[in-house]
Amino acid sequence: MALFKRRPKPVHLESLDHLDDLARSGKPVLVDFFQFGCSPCQVMDGIVNELAEEFDGRAVVVKANVAKVPDVAAKFKVRSTPTFIILGISERAKANGRDVVTLRWRASGLVKKDVLAGQLLRTGADTSG
Repeated sequence: MALFKRRPKPVHLESLDHLDDLARSGKPVLVDFFQFGCSPCQVMDGIVNELAEEFDGRAVVVKANVAKVPDVAAKFKVRSTPTFIILGISERAKANGRDVVTLRWRASGLVKKDVLAGQLLRTGADTSG
């Protein structure tokens, strides 16, 4: 019998292809672009970890180190950290039987947890959970 329940953690992004695979899950994908030595990133780290736990199975929470995935940061024109984006499948494309990943929301700097959670819900995270 395990004494401690394993908590869900954010997925650490490996590549642009990895992000595309995660986005095609059909769940909203929250990406936290961060870098080491960034004080606001450290403040947001705990909040992002809490969201990964709270939205487990309903959304995908991803941490993207801009030094390790510069191509992803360049694609989304990340100029400062932390930057948050939420990706989802376009409803119009879904109706046509295609999976087209689109940017649904974006913010930079310190963002309140309830704002991030609200945006995940607005972009399609299942409310039962």
